Amino acid sequence: MMHGDQEIECQISDAAMDDLAGTRGTASIARQAQFVALRDAVERIASDIFDSGPVVKGATIRIFTKHISKEQS
Repeated sequence: MMHGDQEIECQISDAAMDDLAGTRGTASIARQAQFVALRDAVERIASDIFDSGPVVKGATIRIFTKHISKEQS
């Protein structure tokens, strides 16, 4: 994710991606395709987390199932 010219590292848990996709137990080999399909939603969630409070420079935005609302999945 970018904030101006600063790159913000983001991560999403496997469980959160499955929750966002409305599935369970996606095989590791399918994760990249799953991420590509969900990228816009993942970036929107990361942006919301970033905007919701102070972020320490160099910190990684981490997305977990608690960040996935039922409206997004």
